[in-house]
Amino acid sequence: MFDPLNLQVFANHTRAAAENMAYTLQRTAHSAFVKETEDFTVMLVNRRGETFGVPMGLGATWYPGLTYSRAIAMIDDYKPGDVAFTNDPYSCFVATHAPDTHLWKPVFYDGEIIAWTGGHIHNTDMGGAVPASLSRALTEIHQEGIRFPPMKLVNEGVFDEDILKIMTTNVRKPDLNIGDMKALVGALNTGERKILAMVEKFGIEAFLEGTEVLLEHAEAQARDLLRSMPDGTWEFVDYADEDSVEANPCRLKLTLTIRGDEAILDFTGSDPQLGSSLNVPSGGDPRHTMLLVGVYYVLYTLNPKILLNTGLTRPFTCITPKGSVLNPIAPAAVGMRSLTCARLRSVIFGAFCQAVPEKLPAAPAGNNCIVNVMTTDERNGRTVIAAVNPVVGGGGGMPHRDGTNGSGADAAYLKNTPIEITETEVPIEFVKYGLAKDSGGAGRWRGGLATEMAFRVFSPGSRITARNRDRSFFRPWGTLGGRAAGLSDMVLNPGRDDFQRLGNIDTAVLQPGDVLEIRSAG
Repeated sequence: MFDPLNLQVFANHTRAAAENMAYTLQRTAHSAFVKETEDFTVMLVNRRGETFGVPMGLGATWYPGLTYSRAIAMIDDYKPGDVAFTNDPYSCFVATHAPDTHLWKPVFYDGEIIAWTGGHIHNTDMGGAVPASLSRALTEIHQEGIRFPPMKLVNEGVFDEDILKIMTTNVRKPDLNIGDMKALVGALNTGERKILAMVEKFGIEAFLEGTEVLLEHAEAQARDLLRSMPDGTWEFVDYADEDSVEANPCRLKLTLTIRGDEAILDFTGSDPQLGSSLNVPSGGDPRHTMLLVGVYYVLYTLNPKILLNTGLTRPFTCITPKGSVLNPIAPAAVGMRSLTCARLRSVIFGAFCQAVPEKLPAAPAGNNCIVNVMTTDERNGRTVIAAVNPVVGGGGGMPHRDGTNGSGADAAYLKNTPIEITETEVPIEFVKYGLAKDSGGAGRWRGGLATEMAFRVFSPGSRITARNRDRSFFRPWGTLGGRAAGLSDMVLNPGRDDFQRLGNIDTAVLQPGDVLEIRSAG
């Protein structure tokens, strides 16, 4: 039996193992979006497919509650050295848009699977209708790039070359995709070695028990926090600016009910599934990790020592009517689900802010615009496609201090890419990158400032995608009397005669000398 001290030692080992995986991936990845921006995850997974260990300071923070159970079950006859993968949002609801490629590997001990290592990388491009594959204007998933249902990528240590050929034929920069995927396989191998080292240190029985006790402890921590909140029911509604360009706003509604140590998040009243790509493919899973990301942030804010694993999801039940924006039916487009997820988090924050108003911050910016450029390097004629930088807004004002500038709570894991690296890899010139003055919501403790960025292109027909553009109409809200924050904006050629405000469009074609300026919300 694990006492509190031994449990913390075991938890530290799992975190260290996951962080070793993350460093392996970050240091061997090919694309700037993985190695610099850190849009990736790695995790340790128990025999049932539940996550029991994640890194704390590397990669995306959306996935501590992820389960691979359904994906694992779709493949038969795992052998040592196998690695499976999928990027299909509708096969098993692990991947949630086509650029997110998930891999998982069995860890064998004495001929039996005792655990798994898993994770995902966001591929810069998976083919489809637009460079980088994602635009809110797309109307069905078939336009969003090539998809692979769960299948083996590596058979007993050997990559399936046919799968790699299919991928390289269908994507715009295959070297980045293949390089990042092989880096993730290396990370899974690192995790496998670390798990076997833990087995050697603790013994197989203690290891298997530890993976269960970690989940039970996280569950108990989450239930303790719910018991500290008043029982009751609270409602909150927020909006994404528009379904597609110049279309209707997208409405998300949450009814939060807390009873003792359990909570129900009922999203009935949210919009029906959309004709654009803002849908979130949850498959109706009542504990889908994408639906609960805002809950993880709330729990961690209230208890920074909480363990991050699937146990956190157990006290919560989500209700998402089938055919709604949070539970769409195929072939609905889902590529821009991260925009809706940002609004989903602000809805969850808004409901919990009513339950415990003195303990939680106001709304973060709620938009994490990710800018991709496809252009030509005139020096060598080479086509370049790359993620330039996330333009992330400020964090909400807190009960005890101002909100964080330029790094909102809902996208803080997206790291800044140094300008020097971007200008080395992409033939563009930055003319502005900093904080936007007076863009945070006013109050005793003001909201965090927005980020603004502008760059110049040099080649004709340079194609820009700026996904997750939002908060141009509906401001991030204040709480306890605090004011709303400044809006986001995107402008072509500011200060020139050919100035043009682009609103929330997320694709544009620029010509030599054009300057694109993007500002997040506060």
